[in-house]
Amino acid sequence: MNRIRFLTAGESHGQGLVGVLEGVPAGLTLSEADLLQELQRRQKGHGRGGRMKIERDQARILSGVRFGKTLGGPIALWLENKDWENWQTRMAVEDVPEKQKRVTVPRPGHADYAGAVKFGHDDLRNVLERASARETAMRVALGAVAKKLLAEFGIGVVSHVVQIHSVRNPFTLTAYGKIDVQIKAELTALNARADASPVRCLDPELEKEMVAAIDAAREKGDTVGGVFEVAALGLPVGLGSYTHWDRKLDARIAYA
Repeated sequence: MNRIRFLTAGESHGQGLVGVLEGVPAGLTLSEADLLQELQRRQKGHGRGGRMKIERDQARILSGVRFGKTLGGPIALWLENKDWENWQTRMAVEDVPEKQKRVTVPRPGHADYAGAVKFGHDDLRNVLERASARETAMRVALGAVAKKLLAEFGIGVVSHVVQIHSVRNPFTLTAYGKIDVQIKAELTALNARADASPVRCLDPELEKEMVAAIDAAREKGDTVGGVFEVAALGLPVGLGSYTHWDRKLDARIAYA
């Protein structure tokens, strides 16, 4: 679990996002289409913000792959921000003569205030541009490479939304800590069913209620939270360790 590392760089309204993935072995079949599939999944969902209508994320592989196979060296990815066109002056790399409006009111629950105090910024945009959900687009692209590698070992990931606001689906993937055998056999189909739902809910009737809850909150200028369930199937025995707290699997997952 120490072998693969990743870094991302880029701001929400900057020119784009950069990602570097190190530790992927040579010989893994990989294409930009593999990345696109996961990025398109990220952009789905009812109640998404206006940014999703602007961006059409498609990551480019800059290095680490030749003739459709990984080379064993670092894999570099590039993901363009389409909205950069509207922010070229406000997010310019070089100094600009025009005075730009500063962001001075921190958002509750965000990194704005703490980041500004830590680094001495007088403009909160210097913090919020990095502490942004936009950065997760590159994480998804890098994660797509990791999923390809896991698939080589028969390991798959399935997920769905359990609850949005007060609307809860009683169905869960796990029962007493074990994955149902039938669910494991229908892994791909289950993900496809979730992807087909605007809220990734496996129950069509509850899906409607979840959509209504989101719409009601939006009309009030509010948001709602939720709960989702993720299961990784086919994992080998022995991941993590019982010898030290920081080597336990749940600790490693939490750190990641």
